[in-house]
Amino acid sequence: MTKQNTTDASSTPAGSGNEEIARVLSEIAMRSDHIVKTHFAEQAKKFGDENPDEIGVGKAFTNLATQMMSDPFKLAAASMKMWQSQFELWQASMNKLAGNEPQPLVKPAKGENRFRHELWDNWLFDYIKDAYLVAAQDVQNTVAEVDGLDKQTARKVKFFTKQYIDALSPSNFVLTNPQVLKATIDSGGKNLLDGLNNMLQDVDRGKGQLAIKMTDNKAFKMGENVATTPGKVVFQTELMQLIQYTPSTPDVYKTPLLIVPPWINKYYILDLRRSNSFIKWAVDQGITVFVISWVNPDERLAAKTFDDYMTEGPLAALDAIEKATGEKSANLIGYCLGGTLTAATLGWLAAKKKSKRVKSTTFFTALIDFEEPGELGVFVDKDVLANLEKRMKERGYLEGSEMATTFNLLRANDLIWSFVVNNYLLGKEPLPFDLLYWNSDATRMPARMHTYYLRNMYIDNKLREPCGISLADEAIDLSKVETPIYFISTLEDHIAPWKSTYAGAKLFNGPVRFVLGGSGHIAGIVNPPAGEKSKYWYWTNPEIVDDAEEWLNSAEKHPGSWWSDWAEWIGKHGGDKVPARKPGDGKLKVIEDAPGSAAKFRLDAQADSEPQMKKSAPAKAARTGKKALDAKAKSGKITKT
Repeated sequence: MTKQNTTDASSTPAGSGNEEIARVLSEIAMRSDHIVKTHFAEQAKKFGDENPDEIGVGKAFTNLATQMMSDPFKLAAASMKMWQSQFELWQASMNKLAGNEPQPLVKPAKGENRFRHELWDNWLFDYIKDAYLVAAQDVQNTVAEVDGLDKQTARKVKFFTKQYIDALSPSNFVLTNPQVLKATIDSGGKNLLDGLNNMLQDVDRGKGQLAIKMTDNKAFKMGENVATTPGKVVFQTELMQLIQYTPSTPDVYKTPLLIVPPWINKYYILDLRRSNSFIKWAVDQGITVFVISWVNPDERLAAKTFDDYMTEGPLAALDAIEKATGEKSANLIGYCLGGTLTAATLGWLAAKKKSKRVKSTTFFTALIDFEEPGELGVFVDKDVLANLEKRMKERGYLEGSEMATTFNLLRANDLIWSFVVNNYLLGKEPLPFDLLYWNSDATRMPARMHTYYLRNMYIDNKLREPCGISLADEAIDLSKVETPIYFISTLEDHIAPWKSTYAGAKLFNGPVRFVLGGSGHIAGIVNPPAGEKSKYWYWTNPEIVDDAEEWLNSAEKHPGSWWSDWAEWIGKHGGDKVPARKPGDGKLKVIEDAPGSAAKFRLDAQADSEPQMKKSAPAKAARTGKKALDAKAKSGKITKT
């Protein structure tokens, strides 16, 4: 258990409390001076004379105000509705104070954790909480009913209105959070001093930007208590290392499995602990599992393209797997952005008449049709992309911390404000949590690849169009893909909304099994079939109808994890059983132990100039892999861009 900073003031020896406070104040003063200087230097470097409102929030709310002012009667009606709601709340609160139990006007949303502490049951704080929830509901309804906004502006207004409302929650302030107020009284205010010191440390670590510490990173070590499934790195290119996992069964399916994770995050979300590791579970099912572990790119990889991620990623991995196992076909899994790349790879193989290289494909919460991209669409339009290109031009990549902030905003109460309360108001250190250790393991995006991806997928939505894009000199047409496909999406996914993934599932011409899991983008996938985590439902429907809602209405609901359903499906595409293959037994020799040096490289713990992969055996393998790709390019098997 992590030691907390808060102390009981009554148990502090005489005089020592003042000395401790003086010490903390001294640290705060020194750190503040350093931070202010760093902040202004970084801001000047980042924006210069440009407007820092890169997302266009100010413009969106200016348009909102204009539309609201154009209909004063509607605005007045909304104001009256808010006053009426607060008056009804006051009446209900008076009834509650008199000992009655009136029907609540508004209830906290499902999964709401801000007001769970028992001190919120006090009448005064209960009223403060309810007044906030009622006002929040009225504001969001008013904004949603404003006419005349274009789709993207309405999306931005809705999203950032929620951010504003979340920021104003009474749980985020000392005097209106009973838990913080009690801690402040009990400790004589030391929790606030500790919290200020914690905040300044976070700003210092973020070089002037707030980089909230979410967990105790020192509590985890790759390969020891996260990413622990035994395996070896057996191949690598400039963009990835390929891990082959050690079998745990005497016999395995003949067809190996390749997992293509997103390069926005590290692969080991699928291998956190033994109890919830999808990779370990798949190995235990008798599958020869390979996974791509993407490198964390810097300016040296700035020119890498989406084509490169395909040729040096899954295509190179398929060639390597053939050498390691002797199998010309493999089953694929593509997760999130890795799924988008996997879909493009299937299209490329179809165009090259090489579809048999992939026996089946599974998509984990993957967007292929970007017509409705969910809340991430707030951050992607032509103006935003133009500003992003300017920012990436000098350094050659998008900084990992900027990507992390974007994703954290999608769940601000859980991933931002809960830590503001814990770290800064209560003055505590965050507890060790493997999922948050992974979440804070930020990764960068190469400028050229990222620009292509955002423009052609999110903005122009060209992947769904027959021959809408070309990769490695081949036009991509997903309607020519006849590979058997399993889609798993999740009901509460804000990153890849399930109805959008369902639209993508209809783009292929082969047999498709679509399955809808519970929860969200991560928890709905990392949901093992046994133990405490198997707490969700999943829905199946063998018919792929036109409308997603119609599909769900006629779907069958099953208790537990979808993993078992997938195991039955993938078994039909695994082939016969053969003796288990150990890493290094084939033509590919072992480079290093899993999880590999690429996965171990963390931006928040190592110098930017430190190489991510060793210069000895791994470097030789990288050169060998690159030579093989270049040779194929010359022979016409793979055309590099």
